[in-house]
Amino acid sequence: MPELKILIVDDEAPARARLRELLGDIRDEVPNAVVGEAENGVAAIALLDGAAPDVVLADIRMPKMDGIELARHLTTLPNPPAVIFATAYDAYAMQAFDQNAVDYLLKPVRAARLAAALGKARMLHPPAPEMLAALQPAGRSHLSCHERGRLLLVPVADILYLKADLKYVTARTGEREYLLDESLLHLESEFAERFIRLHRSVLVAKDAITGFERNTAEDADTHWLALLRGVPDRLPVSRRQWPQVKSYAKQLST
Repeated sequence: MPELKILIVDDEAPARARLRELLGDIRDEVPNAVVGEAENGVAAIALLDGAAPDVVLADIRMPKMDGIELARHLTTLPNPPAVIFATAYDAYAMQAFDQNAVDYLLKPVRAARLAAALGKARMLHPPAPEMLAALQPAGRSHLSCHERGRLLLVPVADILYLKADLKYVTARTGEREYLLDESLLHLESEFAERFIRLHRSVLVAKDAITGFERNTAEDADTHWLALLRGVPDRLPVSRRQWPQVKSYAKQLST
């Protein structure tokens, strides 16, 4: 049996050490090698290029990026690793995992259960994105995109605006643009508290707006432009969206 390359992701060092010890105990039964350890999903994704794991053992509850969001980003890879969640008792998550044939380990993890999970890891399908999204109602902390074969993370808090362009969405931060394989409509729904729609193809972060100015162009289809912090971009506000945006503009002026 080929050796499984395993990435351990848990914010608690003793839990990572315990998994590493168990993996050593079952190596004769299930050949494996630990290729990396990370304390959260952000750190795990940074290790992907060098580690190239077959299996990710991921805790669910972690700071910065939890195991559910990590799995959501991993499913976008061309050849995603199998994901096996490790969790303390979480009835809602466990029910979703059972219904969607997603494997998980209950803490404290036992050697026999770990061996059984790894034994069928190569046959596991990636978790369904819809199921993972349902387990994360508060929305993701990061969006992701692929550049030159690498998975890049874009912190949602850094995004000034999102602009739809054909099949893709451009995310603009203060430093650069990222091309996302996302739906603007889905992003609007997921991040309704953070972004406001300016027109049919643009969502802007509410805290990025510094003010509005009249559009003086003679052929302008819009009367107002939104001004943003840190970038020279001026984004047009459609007549249809202006009443909603205007109410937010009043909040800025008070």
